Formats: sequence, structure tokens, C-alpha cells
Amino acid sequence: MRIATWNVNSITARLPRLLAWLESSGTDVLCIQETKCTAEQFPTEALRELGYESAVHATGRWNGVALVSRVGLDGVVMGLPGGPDYEGAQEPRAISADCGPVRVWSVYVPNGREVGHNHYTYKLRWLESLRDAVAVDAAGERPFAVLGDFNIAPTDEDVYDPSVFEGATHVTPAERAALAALRDAGLSDIVPRPLKYDRPYTYWDYRQLCFPKNRGMRIDLVYGNAPFAKAGQDAFVDREERKGKGASDHAPVVVDLDV
Repeated sequence: MRIATWNVNSITARLPRLLAWLESSGTDVLCIQETKCTAEQFPTEALRELGYESAVHATGRWNGVALVSRVGLDGVVMGLPGGPDYEGAQEPRAISADCGPVRVWSVYVPNGREVGHNHYTYKLRWLESLRDAVAVDAAGERPFAVLGDFNIAPTDEDVYDPSVFEGATHVTPAERAALAALRDAGLSDIVPRPLKYDRPYTYWDYRQLCFPKNRGMRIDLVYGNAPFAKAGQDAFVDREERKGKGASDHAPVVVDLDV
């Protein structure tokens, strides 16, 4: 079973690449972030023609998450149970479902903007709610994983130059402590094993030739429980999908399971 996560940075802009990638990659379940569309605009029919069911939690221009599966899609939960509001609204940043023998979450963790900003406080509160929401499944006997754009680099090894990010979001002790809390709840970082590169980044800014210079960050993560980790056969970042015209600024992260 092949499960992947991908921040597509607008599913409308990325649709031809997404459909081609699903066909060529053999992915069974894809967790999508940053759809940047309404639920009505989501390409459900185009995905159905490829054999995928869809569940989407999206409300408009920003944010938005989805799950697409060709192995079943049951028990869908929209949103983060108990999650905080931001400026009086619940943002569409989480969706979960049973996909065959595995339960998965697709999450788009708030960016945080800058340390001390209200959005940074919101990010930490959101991550605390995520930990509480997944605790039961994380401790269970069924393979379970939270996949998505966490907007956090777990260690200094996960950014191309730690000095560039000093004092910025994505690398602060508080954010990394939130990831540690997920691990304490029974999840582990399913670290991709790179095919070619020493550091398997997942995101490269569009500006300043960051991708050709490999100035990236590993912020798209797969956090799985013990049964999920035990079933894992391989994991990698599909760096090729970051290349070429019309690419997202994120690459898919792929995990193969024997379930």
C-alpha cells in the first residue's frame, strides 16, 4: 500500500500534474494540503475517473485539506476536534478517514508567520489540540498516521542553513517541543530515506533559485504509530515532482507499507 502527502499549493493550478503523478506513482492514498479552493471547486469527478474517492475540507482561497483514496474512504471527520479558532473562525486544516486497513489524517499546520504574532500562538495551540485529538488512535493497534505540511523542521539537519532561520518560525524550541509531544503520544517521525540527496528536503522557496541550489527545508512529515512504522517498507521524497514548469514549491513524500 502506497500512502503519500503533498502540499500542492493550489489544486486548480496543479491539477494536470497531480493527475499524471497519481497515474505514474501508483499511490493508493494521497493526503493533500493547501487546496486553495472551495469544496465545490475540488476536482472530485476528475479523480473519480482515475478510480479515487475524495473527501475535502476547504472553504475558499486559502488553506484547505483533502484525502483521495482508491482503497476506501470511511469514517471521515472534517476539521480538528477541539481545535482553536483564528480570528473567530475554524480554518480547514485537518481531515481524517479510514483508508482500507489504515487510518490517516491530512493536516496543514498553521504557518505561525513570525515569533510573537497571534498566528504563532495559534499554531502552538493548534498543535496541542492535534496531540490531544490523535492520542487514542496513536496508542491503538491499527496502523495510524498523521501526514501533511507541519510547517516545522524537526531538527537543524532539516534546514539547509540553520543560521538563516535563527529567530524565525519553523525552527523554534516551542514548535519542536510540539512535535516531541506528538512523539510522546505514540507517534514517530517516519524519516524518508533519500534516493540521492543527503538531506531529503520537501520544500524549496520559489525565490532566489532555492530549488536548483537545494536550499530547502523538511517540513512535510509523516508521523505514524508503532503498527504503521512496523509496516513501513520504504519512504522517500519524490524530488522529481518539484522540477519543471508549474511545480508546487513542495514535493510529495511517499511511504510504502506492507499491510
